[in-house]
Amino acid sequence: MRLPPARGAAESELPTRVVETGHGPLEFRLDRRGPETVVIFHGGHMRAGLALGEEPFTQAGCSLLVPSRPGYGRTPVTTGGSAEGFADATAALCARLGVTRVTAVVGVSGGGPTAVAMTARHPVLVERLILQSAVGPVPWPDRRTYLGAHVVFAPRTEPATWALVHALVRHAPDAALRMLLRDLTVLPVGKVVAGLQSEHRDAAIALFTRMRSGHGFLNDLHDFNGGPDLRCLSADVEQPSLVIASRHDGAVPFAHAQALAAALRRAELLESLADSHFVWFGDDWPAIAARIRGFLRP
Repeated sequence: MRLPPARGAAESELPTRVVETGHGPLEFRLDRRGPETVVIFHGGHMRAGLALGEEPFTQAGCSLLVPSRPGYGRTPVTTGGSAEGFADATAALCARLGVTRVTAVVGVSGGGPTAVAMTARHPVLVERLILQSAVGPVPWPDRRTYLGAHVVFAPRTEPATWALVHALVRHAPDAALRMLLRDLTVLPVGKVVAGLQSEHRDAAIALFTRMRSGHGFLNDLHDFNGGPDLRCLSADVEQPSLVIASRHDGAVPFAHAQALAAALRRAELLESLADSHFVWFGDDWPAIAARIRGFLRP
């Protein structure tokens, strides 16, 4: 089944493919590097053609398999039908690609529930679980986020919302960063923006100029209930798990990481000192990245 290119795709995006999995069409990026494979489920407003925080895995020589979750990029919102269903679709994709062993499944932010589901439902395939600023078995989102998202990311308004964001980022990057990071931190946003290292500032600007929500973010809000389903799935995970989060995260509160660490059977909670949801921009990220590489090869 051939699908049109993702709307608003940037020319500098990484190349992706779409295949039929038996659970529906699925867009993915496969970066073959070594015999070990890491599957990465990125969070909201992200798709397979965008990369964030992937360096620890590439530095470890791992191949990367990065799917676009339902509603993002060229993956229809119907593929898989839920976090659990999309986990099964991704396992089917692994089989199609000849990936018989996944060294780690990584769940970032809104990709966390799918990562937990894949690890729990496919224990023969998946060896480890890594969660970064991930949504856990705690009610999410708050009412303000839920209602606001249904205004700015509704199908009729989402293209205009991101067109305005992209224009603001290009023409007034400092103002854009203050606006966009405000909901990602519990600290004064001016302090957070002023404290960004130049490479992190450039990375944030580049990312925000390419983000889109499609139907994915609203699907996330409907799919995540923070209730017993995710808690039960977490309890079913027997593989070693590494949970990484910051107490300064304004998008996914630290309580999610604590709940995940409590529910997962063999979890280590690693607290980031980052000023925001973006743990990759924290001063301690090099040390955390080294811990991730060690976790991949204990």
